[in-house]
Amino acid sequence: MEVITIDSTAFKQILENINSLEKRFEEIALKASSPLGEKWLDIQDVCQELNISKRTLQTWRDQNLIPYSMIGKKIYYKSTDVVKFLMINHHKVKGF
Repeated sequence: MEVITIDSTAFKQILENINSLEKRFEEIALKASSPLGEKWLDIQDVCQELNISKRTLQTWRDQNLIPYSMIGKKIYYKSTDVVKFLMINHHKVKGF
């Protein structure tokens, strides 16, 4: 076994860097797990992105095809849910 010695100030600097990285990882993990850390879209945003009517989007909601959140009369969609909805309904074409 090999023993390596370093200066105490260098060791303290390494510990500070490790602690700093740990705090940054915790911040990133918290942001990633927070629903507010991602983009929320309203009805108009979703309709424009998908080039659909408000009625089509309401039909999808009524049929429980796409998740949403409602605050008062305002409806919001997580961008990841919209992408997931598209991926689930993606149909591959033979030879494409």
